[in-house]
Amino acid sequence: MRIGFAVPVSGSWATPGNMARVATRAEELGYDEVWTFQRLLYPVGHSMGSSYRSVQDPIVTLSYVAGVTSRIQLGVAVLNLPFYSPAMLAKQLATLQIVSGGRLDVGVGLGWVEEEFAASAVPMERRGKRAEEYVQLLRKLWTEDPVEHKGEFYALPPVHQDPKPAPVPPILMGGAAPVALRRAGRLADGWISSSRMDLSKIHEQISVVKESAREAGRDPGALRFICRGVTRPGSDSSAPLAGSYEKIRQDVAALAEQGVTEVFHDLNFNPEFGSVDADPAASMRRAEEALEALKP
Repeated sequence: MRIGFAVPVSGSWATPGNMARVATRAEELGYDEVWTFQRLLYPVGHSMGSSYRSVQDPIVTLSYVAGVTSRIQLGVAVLNLPFYSPAMLAKQLATLQIVSGGRLDVGVGLGWVEEEFAASAVPMERRGKRAEEYVQLLRKLWTEDPVEHKGEFYALPPVHQDPKPAPVPPILMGGAAPVALRRAGRLADGWISSSRMDLSKIHEQISVVKESAREAGRDPGALRFICRGVTRPGSDSSAPLAGSYEKIRQDVAALAEQGVTEVFHDLNFNPEFGSVDADPAASMRRAEEALEALKP
């Protein structure tokens, strides 16, 4: 089981100093990965929750964190593909892979907030098919020279895009619907659970991904299964990853028994940390404690 920790990207504690401190301390303590997430907009009056109200850009954050670390993996869970030009995103991620020394994990998703699609001038309809073509084109841009593509959603005349990332970053897919799980099994290097996942039943989603991989002639044993652990130290201990640190550690072990290969503890989705109203100094004191208590 690989263990990670989320960088402060949401709410009042998401400052450059706190980002650097969490990432460097996680590296010192032997964590395998640090993670970010994306929220482009927060529609007025939306009920999605305080953790989405103020969110730093994940690619910029990881670029900053790459410069203050040397070993730890850098992940984003997830980038919503429709909001980017494929060529632009391929260039940004290739550069981040290069400057980080090959430490990037790329989680991708479809997006679900209508206002974000409107702001990006992209329709929500058929976003699943769009994502499938997008992933194909990303890999082309990272591995082929010259690159040419003519699809339903995207087209490229014969072009060069260099430098190529080395190694090619793994592409991980999010999503909880059966069609999204099957897509991950067919196309991705792994699957990432959402912040709203019922972790007591995560083995059910993992089984769907693995079965889809088998049907596509792929090795399900080679796939990664990453759990975003919405971690709540000291909270109601009946919930997964909540309560005492010993209880949280036991919950991580239980996730491994369900087939999860990686867990990252994400305090951003705990309103005591990821809200604009939270006390950033208090958040960091508790985050330092959690980093120590939950280290691999």
